[in-house]
Amino acid sequence: MPNASSGDQLKVFWQPGCSSCLRVKEFLDAHRVPYVSRNVLADPEAFAELRQFGLRQVPIVMRGGKFVDGQMLAEVASLAGLMAERSKMLSPTGLADRLFATLATAASALQQFPETGLGENFLDRPRTVADLIFHIFNVADAFIELSEGKPLTFESYNRTPAPDPDLHKLRAGLVAYADSVRARALACFSDQADMFDWQQQANVYYGAQNLHQFLERTTWHCLQHTRQLMALLADSRVSPDMPLDSALLDSLPLPLNVWDPA
Repeated sequence: MPNASSGDQLKVFWQPGCSSCLRVKEFLDAHRVPYVSRNVLADPEAFAELRQFGLRQVPIVMRGGKFVDGQMLAEVASLAGLMAERSKMLSPTGLADRLFATLATAASALQQFPETGLGENFLDRPRTVADLIFHIFNVADAFIELSEGKPLTFESYNRTPAPDPDLHKLRAGLVAYADSVRARALACFSDQADMFDWQQQANVYYGAQNLHQFLERTTWHCLQHTRQLMALLADSRVSPDMPLDSALLDSLPLPLNVWDPA
């Protein structure tokens, strides 16, 4: 419901293709909360406004001089004057199983994606298909790194692959990275899962999260971008060898839509 304009109204700073941006807008729309929509790619003044608060990431939800990270729906609810809602999370084992299945689907789609399309941008934003594929596996990698004691920073969550004009080499590099992340994720959960204190605070840049919450975010975040990758594969008229199992979406706090509605 992005149609309000008063100074005390909520503002949502977002960009196309961002999974958390779509999720927070859907959350506000579902509760019929009006907000000012600020697409930072289409509105240069929006980024300038964020920089005044020392911010450079989206989604950000702001009212007056107060802002919260849009990834934290409980904080968004508080700022919007709503009661926080929270459904029961899947168990860590259940989440890990969903994550492994998601990464397997993304890895299969990567093998099938036409090399000529890997360097192409989509959604009028400076992200290529190769960037999207890398991001899927980097999101999972970030959880593994955190389990190894490395904090989640904005920079580590937004790494991109080294550009390579040789698209065959670019795909080979993506495949190698995907295989590495999948192997490390399996080892992480096989060797350490019983040792995790899932209520322990996770050292992440965007707000107060425990390890269980961060694993849930890792899982649905990878899954949402894999939904996007599968949509791009379909746009390339390629029938997937491993279609995305719709059951993977059940009981996860995903956006309803794959892309921002036109």
